[in-house]
Amino acid sequence: MRALTRRAELPVGEGLEWVRGDLLSGDGLATAFAGVRAVIHCATDIRHPKNDLPGIERLLAAARTAGVGHVVNISIVGVDRIPYFYYRIKLAGERLLADSGIGWSNLRATQFPTLLDSAFGVPSRLPGLLLVPSGTVCQPVDQREVAERLAELAQGAPVGQAPELGGPTVYPAERLAGSWLAAAGKRRRVPAVRVRDGPGPASAAAR
Repeated sequence: MRALTRRAELPVGEGLEWVRGDLLSGDGLATAFAGVRAVIHCATDIRHPKNDLPGIERLLAAARTAGVGHVVNISIVGVDRIPYFYYRIKLAGERLLADSGIGWSNLRATQFPTLLDSAFGVPSRLPGLLLVPSGTVCQPVDQREVAERLAELAQGAPVGQAPELGGPTVYPAERLAGSWLAAAGKRRRVPAVRVRDGPGPASAAAR
């Protein structure tokens, strides 16, 4: 098993071969993909999401050259329905994968708890209140379950669009915020507020 990293100092992992490379420049991809049957693509640049598209294009080009037969991609439930900018980038990446000519599997998963931690952490800095959008629910999934499913897909034949994967429970946003505050040892009121659609239908689609 082989893993790709941009770090100058390679991590040490038992049973895992680390290779230094960069999806944007293409450096190291030939070495990383040599002799590989399947590739799991989880790389993303949340701060500069436009980098995701040239990154997956170089990944797919290197995979074709190396004769990789299966690329497994991680995506997000709702990318085809919620017009967030980042979601549009992820959807465009899915289309590049489907049109690549390589066997592919795409797994859309719901949000990880780490994202919710960030989403609640920043607004909780305001004193007294933690505002949450009304009428909004979330179905967080443990990232370890997602990783196991990605590994299962990589070991099998390409399936195209895989069944979506979500956590076992659907939570109202207010309940998640209350649980997060309790775990963080913070006291805040949690009023649910109506988020207007503003310039587009993103809020309505998220609800």
